Amino acid sequence: MIDSSTVGAVKRTRKTALAVSAALVVLVVAAVVFVRRDSSPSGNEASTSRPGASPAPGEAGWTGTWAAAPQNGGRAFERQTVRQVMRTSIGGDTVRIKLSNEFGSDPLTVSSVYLAAHASTSTVDPATNAHVMFGGGDAVTIEAGRTAVSDPVAFELPAGGDLTVSAYVPERIGSVTQHAFGNRNNYVAAGNQSTQASLSGAGTFDNYAFLAGIDVRNAEAEGAVVTLGASITDGFDSTFNENRRWPDQLARRLVTANRTVGVLNAGISGNMLTQDGAGQSALNRFDRDVLGQTGVKWVIFSDAAINDLGGDSPPSGDELIAALQQLIRRSHDAGIKFFCATLTPYRGAGYWSDQGEAGRDAVNDFIKADGSGCDAVIDFDTATHDPADPTRYDSRFDTGDHLHPNDAGMEALAAAVDLKLFV
Repeated sequence: MIDSSTVGAVKRTRKTALAVSAALVVLVVAAVVFVRRDSSPSGNEASTSRPGASPAPGEAGWTGTWAAAPQNGGRAFERQTVRQVMRTSIGGDTVRIKLSNEFGSDPLTVSSVYLAAHASTSTVDPATNAHVMFGGGDAVTIEAGRTAVSDPVAFELPAGGDLTVSAYVPERIGSVTQHAFGNRNNYVAAGNQSTQASLSGAGTFDNYAFLAGIDVRNAEAEGAVVTLGASITDGFDSTFNENRRWPDQLARRLVTANRTVGVLNAGISGNMLTQDGAGQSALNRFDRDVLGQTGVKWVIFSDAAINDLGGDSPPSGDELIAALQQLIRRSHDAGIKFFCATLTPYRGAGYWSDQGEAGRDAVNDFIKADGSGCDAVIDFDTATHDPADPTRYDSRFDTGDHLHPNDAGMEALAAAVDLKLFV
């Protein structure tokens, strides 16, 4: 939907205007209580694996609570503390983290990794600091092309709370694996400050660096749903620092309904169904970003194909349908239910065309037809289009670019998901 340079420009111009909103978020987050336990389960070793590998033995009891789809091209770090903030979906009493060096060209070493409750900006509640170990040690070196999973750490994590992960990068890494659009401030400071309540001399960055996922143990967990898509799923143009993406709002609905379903956001801004570009295509990253997630039982496939339809020579509806059918088969082969979301309107966007609109119609008709293979249909199109002109957004939900929903539009998308699907 957008290229990486556009994402960066919009994010930078937005930050000042959203400072007041960010402050309000801090007040809400501060009310969430995290409790650290002093003891940590013993006899567990960190594991490293290639992305998309089959789950390791001992996965029973774990469910993902947060995820970010990895991409290449992240910034360099050297002798710096990286403090990152993420909103959980479900809670639990034990936590582990996943670090990715999939797109690195050199080994990545991190040490002094700590979990804590987020308080505000770069500040955490130091009373909640919990040391995260890897194979019983303080540090881990992750070879290029691999991921690492930490040892479990006992930690009372609430549903819908803001968690920080602080890590010290002692040796230069020129370009880390990242998630390019974090839609929030994360923090970096010189030296090893992982255990400090506030980072001294902190700077900000607004992607995620080498952090790929958070898992929890929760005896009541029902499983996780992965939301696979592009910038609409990634939350582009939702309010900065406020967790207003539609997957975030879906997670809140589930918590309110007393459901314990993890929501794992695998959206990548600018992503496509069939072609690599802004991240690997949905076809090429499906094993890692969906099938490889912890505790996944369902996937919602939404907006990635809209980017395929942009440009001068978009693929035909038949080509997109064939790609979608491939994802459905791969999901079913893995025992995962595949929910198809209809494509939202985009007439008026810079890359809209009659040919692209015909492709959108073809994909939506396929999704809604009997025999598609979709285990359910989630009608994002009807939830957001103008009833008087279904090729365009309802003005209440349009950010103004005629492509991305505003916060109200994100809420409408989340409301279109029937919670009864997660059984």
